[in-house]
Parts: sequence; C-alpha cells; structure tokens
Amino acid sequence: MPILGIVIGETFERLLAAAQGGTGEADGAFSVLWRDANPALLRYLRVIAPEAAEDIAADTWVHVVRGLAAFRGDEAAWRAWLFTTARRRAIDEDRRRSRRPAVSLPELPDGPGPGREDPADLVLEKLSTEGAIAVISSLPRFQAEVILLRVVAGLDTQAVAGLVGRSPGAVRVAAHRGLRRLAATLRESGVTHDSAGTV
Repeated sequence: MPILGIVIGETFERLLAAAQGGTGEADGAFSVLWRDANPALLRYLRVIAPEAAEDIAADTWVHVVRGLAAFRGDEAAWRAWLFTTARRRAIDEDRRRSRRPAVSLPELPDGPGPGREDPADLVLEKLSTEGAIAVISSLPRFQAEVILLRVVAGLDTQAVAGLVGRSPGAVRVAAHRGLRRLAATLRESGVTHDSAGTV
C-alpha cells in the first residue's frame, strides 16, 4: 500500500551524516532531506490540523534540527521520526488552540516552489493535490490520518500503529474502511481512475 517507501535510497546515509556533521556541506544535505519530506509532511498536516498546517510543519522542522545530531536510523526510521514529531506538534497545537481560541486570517496563495520552471505544472499539481486532500479530509479523522501516514508518509502498518497508539490490526481496519469509503465517494462524484488520471 505505501506509495513512497524509500525515496532517497542509497544516498540517505551519506546525506544524513553530512546534515549531522555541521560542515559546510550540512546545509545542502539538510535541504535535500527537507525538500524530499516537506511536501508529504504538509499534506499530512493539512488533514489532521488544516488551520495550522504550515505553522506546525515549521515547528516540526525546528524540533528536527535540534534533535538531528542524536538521530540514528535508516530512511524509514527518519520518516517515522519526522511524522511522529509532526503529530506531537499537532496535538500540542490543538491543546493550545482549545485554551486560547483565535480567529485565523485568510491563507495567502503558495508561491512557486524551488526549481519550478513552468507555473502551469504547479497549478495542475496544486489542483490535484488539493482535490485529493479535500476528499481524504471528508473521512473520519482516524481513517484519514492512517491513510496519509501509510500512503503519503510511506510508513508501514507497524510504524503507523506505534505513532497513533493503536494496534496494527486497528490500523489495517481503518485503512481498509477509509479506502472503501474513498472509493465510494469517488464513484458517487463520478470520478474514476479512467476518467481522471490523478486519482
């Protein structure tokens, strides 16, 4: 089921060591790690904490930078650590907001991403991503979170179970029910795999 799995691959250990090393190469190596993981992190946070996704992502990266030197593990462990940190920051933010409710300002549109040459690509990607996030957001929160952690973050069932504090069986059931509900929603709206290549 995971789409991402290993993304960086064989160069991950070298990138991690360079990012942890504090040398001139560290900034470039950390940038690669950030560019790889941040889009998936934001998609996840836009479902579990839509009103504060960007702020929580920034807070997550601050915590990651502070703990980077002590991190040990492979790419799968890196993703699990990153998404666990993000989930904890989201829980903290939810608690903070419940104590001090605030009115949010309208979100500014995203600027072009680094290295993008054609704004049309960005618009098409944003439309399909926003549509997918909107559909996933319609699921019960636990099902949406499990699907995002499995599919967007690329975590296995065991890692997701540990992250959300549920059994692997509960995670599998939530993913199965969520995917069935998504399929039904897409059928009802007339969107099929054949008629929309992005689904």
